[in-house]
Amino acid sequence: MKNLLFIYNPRAGKGSIGNHLNDIVDTFAKRGFRVTIYPTQCRGDGEVVAREWSKDFDRVVCAGGDGTLDEIVTGIMSADVHIPIGYLPTGSTNDFARSIGIPRIVKRAAVKAAGDDFFKCDIGMFNARYFVYVAAFGLFTDVTYETDQNMKNIFGYSAYLAEAAKRLPQARAIPLRIRYDDNVLTGNFIVGLITNSASVGGMKRITGPDVKLNDGVFEVMLVRSPESLFELNRMGPAILDRRVRSDNVICFKCSSIEFESDEPIPWNLDGEFGGMEDHVKITNIHEAAEFVI
Repeated sequence: MKNLLFIYNPRAGKGSIGNHLNDIVDTFAKRGFRVTIYPTQCRGDGEVVAREWSKDFDRVVCAGGDGTLDEIVTGIMSADVHIPIGYLPTGSTNDFARSIGIPRIVKRAAVKAAGDDFFKCDIGMFNARYFVYVAAFGLFTDVTYETDQNMKNIFGYSAYLAEAAKRLPQARAIPLRIRYDDNVLTGNFIVGLITNSASVGGMKRITGPDVKLNDGVFEVMLVRSPESLFELNRMGPAILDRRVRSDNVICFKCSSIEFESDEPIPWNLDGEFGGMEDHVKITNIHEAAEFVI
């Protein structure tokens, strides 16, 4: 028999994963896996368990939101272990699952996770750590990790919107120096998104058309601080849909990008707090992880 490590976040989404454990384990067993189960105890626990245990298993499957997935992928990558990763999306938004075609219904996702269809996916490197699908800074990017977990469990995506509305009066411009390829950008920016996903925050058009998760490049959006009400009115639609144009919304693709600021600024990695940094280098690691789809 093959050995499978199943790591799940019992608080993700509405905390309903416990109702499906028997079906999940039965699905894995019927596909010939000997299953070890571990419920995460706190933030960061999944990364530690994946890093220390994954070398003894043939497959790791995690259940939770995008933050849980980030922990498991980071742990496996840090251990330099090359095994398939299955994912049961039980969080509030589940951007990565939407992008990679994993069903949100737990039983269907479990069947996929125990299957033999694999996809090699790009992974991001943020200075010395990994992320799966998005690194972000600026306005609203702290909403996902500062929204109360109980509110997310009860209200889902609408909890994010309510928290975002509270953040609007606090928006501030961040002076940055940005380098990518042979280009240099300077100025005041209020949003930055570096993504490898077909959606962010549940919004599909925000990352642009023709997104491929294994092409070796990121989709980048940088939003300059508006200087007038007219510019501000044009920016909103352009941020939400890249088919709409605005001089303040800069979009491009690249495999590596660097940011420098005069003071540390908060970053968001896969919906969780990524630290305060004044110098960041983000690199695309081509087809670094193998997911079961």
